[in-house]
Parts: sequence; structure tokens; C-alpha cells
Amino acid sequence: MKPIRRSIVRTLLATAAALAIGPGSALAQSYPAKPITLVVPFAAGGPTDVVARMLGAAMMKSLGQTVVIENKTGAGGTIAATAVARAVPDGYTFLIHHNGMATAPALYRKLSYNPLTDFEYVSQVIDVPMTLVGRKDLPAKDFKELQTYLRANASKVNLAHAGLGAVSHLCGMLFRQAVGVELTTVPYQGTSPAMNALLGGQVDLLCDQTTSTTPFIKSGSVKLYGVTTSSRLKTFPETPTLAEQGLAGFQVVVWHGIYAPKGSPKEAVDKFGAALRAALKDPAVAARLAELGAAVPSDDRLTPVGLQTILQQETQRYGPVIKAAGQFAD
Repeated sequence: MKPIRRSIVRTLLATAAALAIGPGSALAQSYPAKPITLVVPFAAGGPTDVVARMLGAAMMKSLGQTVVIENKTGAGGTIAATAVARAVPDGYTFLIHHNGMATAPALYRKLSYNPLTDFEYVSQVIDVPMTLVGRKDLPAKDFKELQTYLRANASKVNLAHAGLGAVSHLCGMLFRQAVGVELTTVPYQGTSPAMNALLGGQVDLLCDQTTSTTPFIKSGSVKLYGVTTSSRLKTFPETPTLAEQGLAGFQVVVWHGIYAPKGSPKEAVDKFGAALRAALKDPAVAARLAELGAAVPSDDRLTPVGLQTILQQETQRYGPVIKAAGQFAD
């Protein structure tokens, strides 16, 4: 469908939805009248899916309706984002996505949606640090030894990631640039397969979110070489940041946001956002997020404007990095 025709269809759908639901005050009182779908661009069991299911369960308390998690995988999250951008804007379909919303315009030559203009912004969700981990029998015992090992064995070292457009892919690109060593990258169809390959010794390194790596680090199943935040993590206070260990300015934090199709009723977007903020303050949710090393953003970022701002900033930040790396997909 051509962009102009798609825009007309979206406008007609939004108008039909508005006419069907009547005045805003009536919608605010009746919404939600049925289950809400939260689309996850990645496989079940992955970091984004874990967060989505945790929040969806907690949001039911405020919404009084089930939040159905729908995993729509493929193409670095663009399949899910496209589906939500084209969904009926009636307030019953939402998308949770991470930094991939900001990197997609640079990664994909042909993108069927515009992340900046084809969605209603709901809120940021959480910030998740990244960790650089290696297989448990990798000879290097710390990051200093790892750098030496990489320079001596660059052609033999494999760096896994969860697929083009995944944050592990982005982190891997930045890491290779920072250490100045060309490593062989191995893409997988999701975080779980990439982690399984690391656990099985088929690959050597993986840069991924604490929501995925923490259990394996704590069990000793993988080696932790550093964290990607500006300061050390409370979860692993003895582990220095990569910046501390010589990669000056190296910082990658995974931020998540929730979006709705353009033209979705403001009352529905606002109510969904309020339920999200309530869920993030739930003691059980907060405790679990802290355990996984994730952090809830400040109140000013838990807003539509907060999400719009970071999306714009990150789009400008990562575009040149991706283009310099020559990482593109059709």
C-alpha cells in the first residue's frame, strides 16, 4: 500500500473509531470494555517479553481487563511495529519496544513506517543495563586479559547477537568499534537462542540486557567482563564498568517505551499510561525489576513527551554509528 493511501486509510479508521465510541468522557468511563493487546516484537522468554508480561499482569489491577501479550517476531522488531502502526486506532492495541525504534530508520533501507510520526506516544517504561559476558571456559579471567585475548585471536572469536536490530546487535557493534578489533558476529533468532549458544560454547561473547543475563551470571554459567552503564550496578557491585576499564565513554542502556497507533483516542492512551505508571510503583514489580538490574525512569520521563524526547535523541545518536558500520537490511 502506498504511503499516501495508507495515511488516508489510517485517518478514516481513526474517524470511524471516534464516531463509534462517542464523546471522550463516555470513553473515559467505559474504557477498557474488552482485553487489550500489548504487542512484543521479540520471542517469548526474551528480555522485552519478560518485562511486558510482568507489567501486563500488574496493569490488570488498574484496568480491570486482561492485557494480552502477543509476540510478533522478526526483522528486528519492524514486523511488530508495522502491524501496530497499521492497526485500528481504537485504544486496544499497543506496542512495547526498545532502542530498536530509534535504530530502525538507519538499519533498514525500506521501512514501512516512521517511528517518529506514525504512533501516539504513551510512556517510557524501564531502563535496562547491558552486560558483556563470555562463555565460562573462555581463558581471559577479566576484561584486561580479554582485550589481550581478542587481539591475539580476533579471527577465532565469535560475538553472538539476537538478530539485526536487536540491542545486543547494537551493543556488539559499539563494542567492536571501541576495542578496535574486528570480530566475527553470529546472529540468532532472539536472545534465548543466542544465550543458549553461549552456554553451550558455540560462541564466545554476548552483550545483552541484565534482564536476560543476570541468572546466568549469578549461577556462574557465564563470565561477566563488564557493565555498560556510567556507574557500577548494585546487582554486581564488584564488577567495573567498561568505561572504567579503558573504554572511555562507552555506555549503552536499553530503554523501553510503549506506543499506540496514530489517532488512538487520547482518553485510552492516557488511561493505559496511568495503569502503566501504577504498575511500575507496585512493590512486587519494583522488587523484581531491581533484582534484574532494571531501573524505573524519573517521573518526567514516564510521559508521552518523555518518550518522544528520547526517541528523537537516540535516533540522531545511533544513525551515524550504524551507517559507519555499514549494517543495513532491505
